Amino acid sequence: MKDYIVKDINLAEGGKKRIEWVSGRMPVLSMIRERYEREKPLEGVTVTACLHVTVETANLVLTLKAGGAEVALTAANPLSTQDDIAAALASLGIKTYAFRGEREDEYYECIDEALALEPAVVLDDGGDATTRIHTEHEELMKNVMGGCEETTTGVIRLHARAKENKLGFPVISVNDAETKMMFDNRYGTGQSTIHGVMNATNILFAGRVVVVAGYGWCGRGIALRAKGLGSSVVVVETNPRKALEAVMDGYRVMPMRAAAEIGDVFITATGDTSVIRGEHIELMKDGAILANAGHFNVEISINDLEAVTVEKREIKENVVEYQMRDGRKLYLLSEGRIVNLAAAYGHPPEVMDMSFANQALCVRYIVENHEKLRKKVYPVPKEIDEEVARLKLKSMGVEVEELTEEQKKYLSSWELGT
Repeated sequence: MKDYIVKDINLAEGGKKRIEWVSGRMPVLSMIRERYEREKPLEGVTVTACLHVTVETANLVLTLKAGGAEVALTAANPLSTQDDIAAALASLGIKTYAFRGEREDEYYECIDEALALEPAVVLDDGGDATTRIHTEHEELMKNVMGGCEETTTGVIRLHARAKENKLGFPVISVNDAETKMMFDNRYGTGQSTIHGVMNATNILFAGRVVVVAGYGWCGRGIALRAKGLGSSVVVVETNPRKALEAVMDGYRVMPMRAAAEIGDVFITATGDTSVIRGEHIELMKDGAILANAGHFNVEISINDLEAVTVEKREIKENVVEYQMRDGRKLYLLSEGRIVNLAAAYGHPPEVMDMSFANQALCVRYIVENHEKLRKKVYPVPKEIDEEVARLKLKSMGVEVEELTEEQKKYLSSWELGT
């Protein structure tokens, strides 16, 4: 097992400064790290983390290390790695296997290298490490106490596997914790996705028609931020309840075939495949911009886009121009990969603070409770979710109201209803 595979280990000093800077903006994780340093609840535990290798992730990994864990880190996306952070972690003794721009074979080689640690706990973002264990490294299954999944795409894959009784170990769906889903997905994805599009293109959002595909928590956040910048927002949604919510929130709702004709910027956030495909591409106006905020690069059908392209060229980093047979030009951002990480810095540390606090506490929960956990997908225990919220409020200097004994009795009884 190699100690690390990174772009350039000489980038470490700059990465360390960034890790220190962001640590001060992740107070909940810092409080947990201090506790872990004292208690060492993860002493001797091996952890493989397949996550976006960013400065925020670095602070999670160092928290696990402070708790006594031995950690191997690999990337959850070929374009999301921050090379200075990978170098910094490698120099700090974290087994790190990630560099920006990995080919597909290199991407899986790095995951395999991280799995060579023989993890007791697996942290995943998109499910690739978990899938790799189930398909290529089944011999590791006996050592795994459990895992955590960070994102919607990975949770979908886990539930599908569990439904067929093919999940080899228990997994906690960190993505569905309220202190993750409602904040990370809405505020983090909302802000960072718009930042990614701006960073790549420097377009003015005001006055443009922005089409958001998907109105889950991520789509809500993207639509809200685009609206705040003065865009006219159109939502494309298959779920009638979510579509109704989008209408009530003041957005136009229509099928993609109708939105394709009027959109200036298209942002997908569904977790599904071929959301934008050939039939839509044929209808788009000259100059339309296509971006994806979902985990995998399947939401925009690149095959369909290339099938109607006569000329393709890179305009600048993260922007590729596709010229159609009829002369129209469409612009694909970041190869259709997760634009907020490929073309920007990803979620702000203030929201990742809560997401990664959930991860850190759930790793401990797995270690302490794995003998009674079954091979299924579990929600984050309510007490962990609420502890993260309390710690976040404490760090912000916010005090909440307390129920009186009379109020507690009223809420728990049936006699006092009148």
